[in-house]
Amino acid sequence: MDTIAGIFSFITTPVSWVIVQFHSVYGGIFGPDTGWAWGLSIVSLVILIRICLIPLFVKQIKATRAMQTLQPEMKKIQERYKNDKQRQSEEMMKLYKETGTNPLSSCLPILAQSPFFFALYHVLNSIASNDTIGVINNRLLESAQKAHIFGAPLAAKFTDSDSKVQALGSTITDVRVVTAIMIVLMSFSQFYTQRQLMTKNVDTTVKTPFMQQQKMLMYVFPIMFAVFGINFPVGVLVYWLTTNVWTMGQQMYVIHNNPTPGSKAQASYLERLHKRVTQHGKTRGRGEKAIVKAIVAKGRDRNDFERKFINGLTKAGLAAQADGNVVTSEASTVVETEDGTPATGGAPKRQQPKRQSKSQRQSGPVQSGAKAADESAPKTSLSKSDEPQDSKPGPKPAGGKSASGGTRSKAQSGQRKGPQRPKSPSKK
Repeated sequence: MDTIAGIFSFITTPVSWVIVQFHSVYGGIFGPDTGWAWGLSIVSLVILIRICLIPLFVKQIKATRAMQTLQPEMKKIQERYKNDKQRQSEEMMKLYKETGTNPLSSCLPILAQSPFFFALYHVLNSIASNDTIGVINNRLLESAQKAHIFGAPLAAKFTDSDSKVQALGSTITDVRVVTAIMIVLMSFSQFYTQRQLMTKNVDTTVKTPFMQQQKMLMYVFPIMFAVFGINFPVGVLVYWLTTNVWTMGQQMYVIHNNPTPGSKAQASYLERLHKRVTQHGKTRGRGEKAIVKAIVAKGRDRNDFERKFINGLTKAGLAAQADGNVVTSEASTVVETEDGTPATGGAPKRQQPKRQSKSQRQSGPVQSGAKAADESAPKTSLSKSDEPQDSKPGPKPAGGKSASGGTRSKAQSGQRKGPQRPKSPSKK
């Protein structure tokens, strides 16, 4: 173990130095040999590490969402080349390269945090073995061995023997009760973090094997923490419980303020955003403007929640701009229909005719026809006389046509002018 610690001294020495610096601060408040001084030093180490890892966490969120977006394309590749694993892998790598996505990006915070976890484990294990490590000298070693958290020494484990625990100034019952409670809390925090990610911050419109894998990990990770936790010293359990609680709070903040598009969390966020925007008449803060800007840029590709948000602004007399601002809309605004096609909201709608009753439909055409016949009756020649118009002598207008228009009536009936040629008898 000393050889391994010596090889990785480049990381164990800085970790031990940070713990000692925090211990000097908390030791002046709570006492140098108390569990509060050493326990808070470990908690502060976690907070410092997680603050430094925030940029990687942001990159992890973007990578996870990019992977969720690629799930339909990945599923098509798997179905197309299900019998050719090599071609399937080549197409997957090509897809990652074209979209600029790296599957390992979602694991960056865990990979970056693992060296600090490894270093802390060796520091606490050296304290339990009564060995100096890094900048922890004999005086600090004695102080750390006296430190207890709720009766359990920092360097004690759940699997330690009774004699070893007594050498650290405690009892086996206190150690196992404290470690069991911390393992349960550690596993529960990991389970809750993964569960809120799956139930609230996952696009419900896409059903892929990736979601099934995430659901499986939701139950596998807590079991892994419970199994490995019995071999961790109390100080390492404090470290891991603190980092799980930090991750849970960080995840809750991201889900509340920057949810995944198409998820239940986005629907809740857009409802809150709609209330705030309609109340103040504008977007406030860089985060709200970024969300509105992304929704406007999608155009017809908006999901149902985003389309409902835009239509809600339009009904309230507001309009979302391309830069993320919300202004008062003009008389003619654009409203999106359910299928995403734009429609003019300010234009008057076409009035539908009123539906007539059965009696009105039956009597309406008859009355109108009779009325039309009455109006046209004085204009016809037959209403005055039953005789043909040819029998009435009268002056003819120029062109040889009768005044009554008889020639036109003959032409319309299909008769030819002049003498008719007799039909030849058919030959039998």
